Amino acid sequence: MLQDTVADWVDEARIGAALESGRKEDAGKVREILAKALELKGLRLHDVAALAAVSDAGLLEEIFATARKVKEEIYGRRLVMFAPLYISNLCKNECLYCAFRRSNTGLTRRVLSQEEIAEETRIIINQGHKRILLVAGESYPGEGFKYVLDSIATVYSVKEGAGEIRRVNVNVAPLSVDDFKSLKEAGIGTYQIFQETYHRDTYAKVHVGGKKRDFDWRASAVDRAMLAGIDDVGVGVLFGLYDWKYEIMALMLHIAHLEERFGVGCHTISVPRMEPAMGSDMATSPPSPVSDADFKKIVAILRLAVPYTGFIMSTRETAQMRMETFALGVSQISAGSRTNPGGYADDEKFEASQFQLGDHRSLAEVIKDVSELGYIPSFCTGCYRLGRTGADFMDLAKPGLIKEKCGPNALSTFLEYLIDYAPADVAEVGERAIAQELDDMLPKTRRVSERMIEKVRSGRRDVYC
Repeated sequence: MLQDTVADWVDEARIGAALESGRKEDAGKVREILAKALELKGLRLHDVAALAAVSDAGLLEEIFATARKVKEEIYGRRLVMFAPLYISNLCKNECLYCAFRRSNTGLTRRVLSQEEIAEETRIIINQGHKRILLVAGESYPGEGFKYVLDSIATVYSVKEGAGEIRRVNVNVAPLSVDDFKSLKEAGIGTYQIFQETYHRDTYAKVHVGGKKRDFDWRASAVDRAMLAGIDDVGVGVLFGLYDWKYEIMALMLHIAHLEERFGVGCHTISVPRMEPAMGSDMATSPPSPVSDADFKKIVAILRLAVPYTGFIMSTRETAQMRMETFALGVSQISAGSRTNPGGYADDEKFEASQFQLGDHRSLAEVIKDVSELGYIPSFCTGCYRLGRTGADFMDLAKPGLIKEKCGPNALSTFLEYLIDYAPADVAEVGERAIAQELDDMLPKTRRVSERMIEKVRSGRRDVYC
């Protein structure tokens, strides 16, 4: 089908017209849009354009305040935790912003064996993680795509005491429908792919070699994943390649396309900014740099536009920027990350990394810091094992019913972490955060949470509803 390989929904003329219509700042119109956003039904393309045009400090604060309300209403104080696991940095592509690109001879190339993947997994488990995002460069060793499938099986096979990885998400190159079916059969959670930029001319300028040059094949990857039955998908833009206002408008068109065709949009949106990468002048000096102020604006606007979509922020950003965006919309974060194959076992070697990290804190340090801010780190994977994915997840999320599951699950999995892995000072801070969260819960949800917490304290693990 043409739809499976051609992204004709990327309508640059439509994006341009919408941006032009919102160019003039209108305080009354902006406040109408913010009032609509509080209905938790999302925003239209022209609404997003109007918010993107705001520069007045007072109006910006109103946007941020509204985003905080929406984030609190839907997600409360939960922050989902995960760790990336890079299994290979082989790549056939020539992406000018990336250290993994084919011609970068200064990069140490490495493909992890299954034994090495198991060791990396053990280290991640012993940090306390339950979720992994498995990442590979866009080329595989001799066994081809089977290498990825074998790696997923290896991750799931590792058991460390009571610890295990309960969910593997995957970020790999675009696949055919048949290969996506194999990925689903491997038991993944979310398939994640970044378009990098939705602007065709810019895309062509920065992708100068390899299969990734094909804009449409990449932009249509999510369609093929969903046709294969993977109903939790994640998309993203690498902010800094082109005008951020255009990119968030294109994201809106992508989501609208998925909703029209499949009845449900993406499960997550990632919001990475370009960071320095070894051997890339472009990564050090982005073509369209995004300021900290605009970055926070991006997060807030997207939270209002797609209120039920999870937002992921990686350790590309500094600890300070990550903390500032939690309240504005971010709902998932990585912690204790390494972006080079074998980086957990040999954490002094970063010459094989894809990009420079901004947040070097360990998982325990992140847990302590976010708990002191009143957030509840969540290691929950319940929805994926109970089939609450895709449209079924949204059917619970939009009426607000998912909070009755996510709240208790967050507390039970957080308590698991505190008992099994946390240093004493982190456990003390975490216990206070749990007590405060229980005090703020509705009576019914609190009763469910307390029953689950008691099971964890008595020695049960993997307690979820």
